[in-house]
Amino acid sequence: MEVTRRRDVHPDTVARAEHIRRRLGEIPRPTTPEEARALREAGRSVYPHRDRREERVTTLEVPGPGGRIEVRCVVPDRPTGVHLHLHGGGWILGRPHLKDESYVALADATGLVVASPYYRLAPEHPFPAAVDDALAVAEALAGQSPFGVDLATIGGESAGAHLAVATMLGMRDRHGDVPFRAASLFYGVYDLSGTPSVRRFGEPPTTLTGPAMDWFVDLFLPEGLDRRDPRVSPLYADLMGLPPALFVVGTNDPLLDDTLFMAARWDAAGNEATLRVEPGAQHAFDYWTEDVPAAEALETMYRFLRTRTTEPRNRGT
Repeated sequence: MEVTRRRDVHPDTVARAEHIRRRLGEIPRPTTPEEARALREAGRSVYPHRDRREERVTTLEVPGPGGRIEVRCVVPDRPTGVHLHLHGGGWILGRPHLKDESYVALADATGLVVASPYYRLAPEHPFPAAVDDALAVAEALAGQSPFGVDLATIGGESAGAHLAVATMLGMRDRHGDVPFRAASLFYGVYDLSGTPSVRRFGEPPTTLTGPAMDWFVDLFLPEGLDRRDPRVSPLYADLMGLPPALFVVGTNDPLLDDTLFMAARWDAAGNEATLRVEPGAQHAFDYWTEDVPAAEALETMYRFLRTRTTEPRNRGT
């Protein structure tokens, strides 16, 4: 396993932590999913508000278990493949149109079509709705991509990384084939029973806290479901036969252990794992693209995806 870690906390990380602390004191604290969604849409959350890039966006619809699924897509001039991206938001908020700017940057840097579905959100649609939708979109794009290029890579951040791993496992187990040459997995959640870093994190003024993580998981999972069931927590799944993956996380993130543990298990299962750890960085640190650690992490992802899409893909276990 290849591991990259900066020696010291970058000054931008220190300054961003102070900015986040002040910002959290200025904005409302949501208590319901509806409030959290409204604040995110209005640009009143802790995260930077980005303009939509409607002129670069196209949409398609694919059939899903709960009805038609809209997929928001950014297409580069000369596409080389399709990147399936699952957005984060704790399975209860976030929408693809809020990430247009990052999708445009990814498409331009890699030559990949970025396709991001509006999967069903909890608590209205608890597990396994989001997983089922992500898998349905992967199957549709793998079967007949409308862009003239094949489904090539997959990625996501936070809850989206969880869905990305679940999608890879679903494709392998359902079809005996993993149609992805690479996966980019930023600060994912892979053990919904709570790793030590989640349990010990507490509630400091950061982008994600331990109690907030518990809130998301409680809303996502039906009562009585074993939280270490491999279908729910992919850290406990058989991980053999999966593609090369890039794992990225900051040390000031409650999901630190999720990433460290999953990268180790990925490697132990015989898959290629590349791990990038950013000292002092909080959850979702890459959203502040003007910061050096964010820019470097994103460039690492672009380079990783470009390199792996020129190599033969894994065709199952």
